Parts: sequence; C-alpha cells; structure tokens
Amino acid sequence: MTSTLRPPPPAPPRSPAEAAGSAPRSPRRRQSWRQALRRDWQLYSLAILPLLFFLVFRYLPMIGNVIAFRRFKPGGSIFGEYWVGLRYFRMFLTDPTFWEVFTNTLVLGTLTLLFCFPLPIVLALLLNEVRARRFKRFVQSVSYLPHFLSIVIVAAMVMQLTMVDGAANQLVRFFGGDAVAFLQQPGWFRTIYVSSEVWQSVGWGTILYLAALTTIDEDLYEAARIDGANRLRQTWHVTLPGIRPTMMTLLILNIGSFLAVGFEKILLLYNPLTYPTADVVSTYLFRMGFQSSNFSYAAAIGLFEAVIGLVLVLTANLISRRTVGTSLW
Repeated sequence: MTSTLRPPPPAPPRSPAEAAGSAPRSPRRRQSWRQALRRDWQLYSLAILPLLFFLVFRYLPMIGNVIAFRRFKPGGSIFGEYWVGLRYFRMFLTDPTFWEVFTNTLVLGTLTLLFCFPLPIVLALLLNEVRARRFKRFVQSVSYLPHFLSIVIVAAMVMQLTMVDGAANQLVRFFGGDAVAFLQQPGWFRTIYVSSEVWQSVGWGTILYLAALTTIDEDLYEAARIDGANRLRQTWHVTLPGIRPTMMTLLILNIGSFLAVGFEKILLLYNPLTYPTADVVSTYLFRMGFQSSNFSYAAAIGLFEAVIGLVLVLTANLISRRTVGTSLW
C-alpha cells in the first residue's frame, strides 16, 4: 500500500507591509514618569544639586523684585514698607545719567558681540585646516589659557600693561611717542575692554565650533571636490552650513546677555574719570544699590534690564526660527 504525499496548504495572502519586508510592530507601551524615576533614580539624583542651586540663587531672589514697586528701607521689611507703584521706573526713565549708562551699555555690548562672536568661528575654521597636530594642539592650548584666568588677574594684567610705565607705553616711547595714561582717558576704555574680552574669550569659544565641525559628513566634502569646489567654496557651502545650528544657538545666548556686559571686569577697570564711556547699567545699578543704599531704585533698573534681555532672547529666537530654521525652542 503506497502512501501519497499531499501538497501543503497554500499560505495566506501577505499584507503589503509584510510583502515589503517590514512586518508591523506592536506599539511600544509608554512608561509613566514614576516608572522611569524608579528605574533610573540614580541618574535623576544627579540633577538634585543643580536644581537646588537654580532654586536658591536664581528663582527665590526673583521675589525681591517686588521692592521695585515698594519703598524699601534698610532694617525694615524685606518686601518694602509701602506701595509706590511705578515711581522708581519713572525716576530712572527721566534720569539723564541712566540714559548715558544705557548708551554705554549698548555700545560696549555691540562691540563685544561684533568681535567676540565671529572671531571664534574664524579661529575654529583655521584650526580645522591645520594638519600638523602638534602645532594645532599648541595653538589651542595658548588660545584656551586666558579663559582659565581669574577676572581679577586679567584686570591686574591690563592695568600693568596700560599704566604709564607699562609695556604699552614703553612701546609707544620706543617709536618716539609720549606716554599715555590709557585707563584715565575715556576714549581708550572701550578699546582696552573689547581687546581684553577678545583675548580672554575667543580661544575658549572655538571648542564648541571644533566639536561641531567633527559632525560634518566627509562625503559632503568629497562631493564638493568632485564638483570642482576649492577650499574656500567648501568652507562656504559645506562647513558653515554644517555648524549653523551651533552658531545660531550661541548667537541667541549672546544676545540674551547683551546688556549684562562684563560687570566684574568693568568694575575693576573703570574709575570716575572714565565714567562717560565705561559706566554701564550693571555698574550704575551696583552704585545705586550698595553705595547709595537706594535698593528700590536699583531693583527697578535691574528689572528693566531683565525684561529687555528677555525680549531680546525671544525676538532673536523667533527671527532665527523663521529665517534659518534653528532656534532654542
């Protein structure tokens, strides 16, 4: 008796997704934040100290802004004695000295942004073209070093270099000129301040750009070379678009701190002779609050400065998102 082999039953028709080789996957169940916290509590615990720092030193002090609308007397209530409304805002808006320091702030902020923002990009592009690794590391180390110096040390170095018997005046005498008291003349203060900012911050600013350069696909450079692009055109059409998100992010952050230009350094370098060009909003606020004990007036100026900074950040972020497609949020 012979057994006959029956053919296997035909397979059921395959769905289009299975026919394309991509079987449908079951949706992954989302975990609640409690489950994520229970699973990765060690990682979340690392954020406790930074959060406490911002809570204690950034958010809780905001409560003190209420004295900008109340009359504060030293030794009285920390929230002021009585309500005065917009009195202190009208005071500094009609104060010619405030508008003078506000103009100085705008000028110093603009000069700092014009020089300290593009120069790290230029230095990063130049270092990216260097093929000698030892020379590249040497230049990086030399350019990064000033960032790690204390502002007090930098200010002391600037004073020593620009004093009457300093290195700068010795160079002036060598070429037949007369010694100049640089830090006693208002016309020289902006040049000295911006130069020291460039020396101290440009090298450090290249770190983020060098890191962004490593993320650019080498195939893009190869395609550009095949199309006949030289090094300059590769930089313009490949390198700069590749680091554009980093550039715009740092630009928005710099614009946000536009009015808070170098408070510590200016406070160490300026003097009453250079007030016409060196006095800025932050130093004027410091003098009004701690030297004149007019804390409500100083709080009103600080709140005004913070609101302008917030508006600048929001505006820069909106313009960047609509024009370039890159933004902080």
